[in-house]
Amino acid sequence: MTQRKIIPIVAASEASESDSSCSGAEPFALMVLGDSMVPEFEDGDVVVVEPEGLAHDGSFVIAFHNEEYIFRQLRIQDGRYSLTALNASYPAMDVPGIDVVKGVVIQKSKPGKRKLSKSYI
Repeated sequence: MTQRKIIPIVAASEASESDSSCSGAEPFALMVLGDSMVPEFEDGDVVVVEPEGLAHDGSFVIAFHNEEYIFRQLRIQDGRYSLTALNASYPAMDVPGIDVVKGVVIQKSKPGKRKLSKSYI
């Protein structure tokens, strides 16, 4: 008999940087909520995140900043780092460095539509 693993569900408001039920090296999937990354990522899209992915200027990343996880595009210009939404309604956030990045988005898909997936590596 196979033993079932229990994956805890934690509200985003309760999550902390140390919360993790996956090994640091295992890719994981997240659902996009909201419109901050429109038009590339729509509400309900599923993204696959590589925790040990190589982040560079223009990478789509999951970052831990201001005590919360956030999905943004990493911008590196003149040695300065920022997290930028694709939707201009959201302001860019300056960050102290690449250490805020906790994973790089490597793929997106629409739930139930395999043909509508896109890779970012």
